[in-house]
Amino acid sequence: MTDTFETLAVHGGEPRPAAGGSVVFPLFQGTVFETDRGEAPYSRLGTNPTQRHLHRRLAALEGAEAAVATASGMGAITTALHSVLATGDHLIAAGDFYGGTHRFLTDHAARLGWTFDLVDPGDPDAWRRALRPSTKALLTETITNPLTRVGDLAGAARFARAHGLTSLIDNTLATPVVFRPHTVGFDLVCHSATKALNGHSDLTAGAVTGSRERIARVAAVLGSYGASLDPHAAFLLARGLKTLALRVRRQNENAQAVAELLDAHHAVAAVRYPGLASHPDHRRAAALLDGFGSVVTFLPAGGAPAAEAIVKALRLPYAAPSLGGVESLVTRLDLDGAGGMSGEAVRFSAGIEAADDLVADFAQALAQSPAALV
Repeated sequence: MTDTFETLAVHGGEPRPAAGGSVVFPLFQGTVFETDRGEAPYSRLGTNPTQRHLHRRLAALEGAEAAVATASGMGAITTALHSVLATGDHLIAAGDFYGGTHRFLTDHAARLGWTFDLVDPGDPDAWRRALRPSTKALLTETITNPLTRVGDLAGAARFARAHGLTSLIDNTLATPVVFRPHTVGFDLVCHSATKALNGHSDLTAGAVTGSRERIARVAAVLGSYGASLDPHAAFLLARGLKTLALRVRRQNENAQAVAELLDAHHAVAAVRYPGLASHPDHRRAAALLDGFGSVVTFLPAGGAPAAEAIVKALRLPYAAPSLGGVESLVTRLDLDGAGGMSGEAVRFSAGIEAADDLVADFAQALAQSPAALV
C-alpha cells in the first residue's frame, strides 16, 4: 500500500473484493451470526463484520497494528485509561487538554483509586518531577484543546518508554493527516471520531489504535462496559474516512488564513494557532507536524461584549460547541488564565468553505466589535 495519505485514506484497510463485489464495504446491521463454535461475531464486542472493517481502516490510517472503535471520544479516552491503570496507579497528564478529559480525571480518578499530576506538555523537567514509583502512564494531546499547544511529543514518548510507562495521546485536533503519533513511539492513540475523522457532524464515535496486544486489552474493557460503536455508525464513519485528507488539508488552510487576519487585527487581543510565528510552540509544530490543525482560539479586545458581538455578526460559521466538521463553527469560551490567556475567548473550527469567504466574514464581524469602533 502507498504511503501517500490521500490514497491510504481511500484504500487503506479495504478488502478487494468486498462482499458481493461491492466497491463500498457493506453494512452488516445484524447482531446474530450463525456458528457452531460459540465464537460468532457480536456487536457488543465490536466484532460484527462492519465494525471489524472500520477497525482495519482506523489502524491503517494511524499506521498501527490494530484499532477499536468506541461509542464516543470520551469512551476512547476512558477505556484506554482503564486498560492501563489499576487501583493505586499514578498518571502524568498534560495540563492543557480537553475539558471532558479533565472532568473525568477530577471527578472519577480518586473514586477509581488513581492519582494524577497535571504538567506542562512542553517541559520534560515537569514530567521528571511528577514521576513516582506508582506512575504507570503518560497522557497528552497532539494539539491541545482549546489553546492549541504542541508539546515535546517525541520527547514525551521517549520519556514514557525510558520509565516503563504506557504513553497515550489524543490525536483528535491533529488527525493522522497532520501527525501519526505511533511513528514517534506512542503506545495508544485516541480520537474523538465525532470530529474530523467522520467530518460531517452526524455521528458520535471514538477510536483507539495501537499494538494488537494493547488493543486486545482495550477491547476487553470496552466489551465489559458495553461501549462499542454500533454497526450503522461504524459504516458511516468508515465512509467519512475516505475524504479525511481532502477535508483536513482544506480546514488547515482556512484556519491559517483566518488566524493571520485575527493576528493582525486591532480588535483582537491575542490569538493561538500553531501556524502563526507568534505562537509559543510554532517552531516545534513546524518541525513535527504536516499542518497546524483546524482550530484557532482568540481573545477579542473588549472582553465578553466583544466576543458576543463578533459571534453574532458572523454569517458563515455556526455558533455550536464542536469542531472538525465540513461547516465552520465558533464557540465562546471562558479562559481562566492557564496557558497565558484569560477572559472571554472564541474558538473557531475551520470548515471547508472558501478561505476568502471566511476571511471576509471575519473581517466584517470584527468591524462590529466594540473595540473596533473606538
